[in-house]
Amino acid sequence: MGAVLNLVQDNLHELRIDETRMLFHIPSSSLFALDPLSAALIDRIRRQSLTVEALIDGLRTEFDADEVAEAIRELVALELIDDGRPAGAGTLAHTFERFPLTTVVLNVNTGCNLSCTYCYKEDLDKPSAGRKMAFGTARDAIEMMLRESPDEPRYNVVFFGGEPLSNLPLIKDVVAYCEARFAELGKQVDFVMTTNATLLADDTIDWLDAHRFGLSISIDGPKAIHDRNRLTVGGQGTYETVRRKAERLLARYHARPVGARVTLTHGTTEVERIWDHLFNELGFAEVGFAPVTSGDISTFNLTGAELVEVFAGLKRLGARYLEAALEGRNIGFSNMHQLITDLHEGHKKALPCGAGLKMLAVDHKGELNLCHRFTGSTLPTFGDVKNGIQRAQLGDFLSQRLDRTDTGCASCRIRNLCSGGCYHESYARYGDPAHPTYHYCDLMRDWVDFGIEVYSRIMAGNPAFIEQHISPRRAS
Repeated sequence: MGAVLNLVQDNLHELRIDETRMLFHIPSSSLFALDPLSAALIDRIRRQSLTVEALIDGLRTEFDADEVAEAIRELVALELIDDGRPAGAGTLAHTFERFPLTTVVLNVNTGCNLSCTYCYKEDLDKPSAGRKMAFGTARDAIEMMLRESPDEPRYNVVFFGGEPLSNLPLIKDVVAYCEARFAELGKQVDFVMTTNATLLADDTIDWLDAHRFGLSISIDGPKAIHDRNRLTVGGQGTYETVRRKAERLLARYHARPVGARVTLTHGTTEVERIWDHLFNELGFAEVGFAPVTSGDISTFNLTGAELVEVFAGLKRLGARYLEAALEGRNIGFSNMHQLITDLHEGHKKALPCGAGLKMLAVDHKGELNLCHRFTGSTLPTFGDVKNGIQRAQLGDFLSQRLDRTDTGCASCRIRNLCSGGCYHESYARYGDPAHPTYHYCDLMRDWVDFGIEVYSRIMAGNPAFIEQHISPRRAS
């Protein structure tokens, strides 16, 4: 008699889209429409552990015996059915020996010309001052990245602050250095910047355009919403200035689409209203929302009820994204678009983001931080631009988050899409960057389920949208 088969419940999640049963394969973040045979096998094994022979015998009136046996082998290979044999090599490694660094974030000035109430930047007491990065530090950061990952074809240099444009001379020097250095090596380099837009002038816009910067503008929505928190040093709202500068940028900038980055804090939950203003009225190509649940200043954190309201708004906007996609239009809702991309490409994230592995943030002293949000924090750094990465310390840190033993992540159905959540949120809320962000797990699971439904309906109703608007890379 053969081995008894059991369902591996932690590796599959089912949803019904109209009359179609969809299976989300958790280990690979892949989505399948269940065929009748696979559905029948899963249903029978879910009810009772059975042998291969018993399954074949029970399904002989509906399916060919060889087809049943082959389907069982496929489900075992996918680790959806456990036949008692040792699992394959799908277990995640818990050690790191290599850090394929392709992105450095340069904190070119800790200061800013604004004084946004919820800001986590270092120099809250000196809004217009700050500590500026020296060119030598930036150059050493670039060379450190090339030493750590010499074989990558493409690299990214991100300019951050404070307000990065308050140190524009350095940015121009770094861009000139990078373009010559990477061309010499036969490699590509991309430049990215997030700015509050207030320092944009026509000549600056044209220079950024010439060097094909990827730009994101920090703007929180219409005037009444934006001016609640995004203020001048004197306490005045900045909406009118930001709008005027953004409109000028969008009219002159042609290199790449320009996105808007929205911070949602306590008292601000109007997702659809904000998107409509930024996408339809101002003309941003993308709008992304960052709900604050564990900010450094707790009074700006969304309450539990507000977070529920935010996710409800995200889903309503997601329904509009679906409606537009079925008509072949992309409405620039980047949160949904990224989730659709992850599902389409079968992304399997062992870690929540590239921080510490593919990306490090360099502060004005040249020290290596886990990401830009940790510059100036009490979290220990992981080396410096002169001496490189402290591999043992960084590897130990990443291994803590990678090890899901005794955490809710071990069996969670979105574990390979969420991977425990943002390190900085965990650090701010729990004092431990390796701690999973349990405070919104249920909302995230519901959001991913909704994304699966949206993706399934697009694939069924207008797959050309995916081909046109999502990267063509697809997991096999």
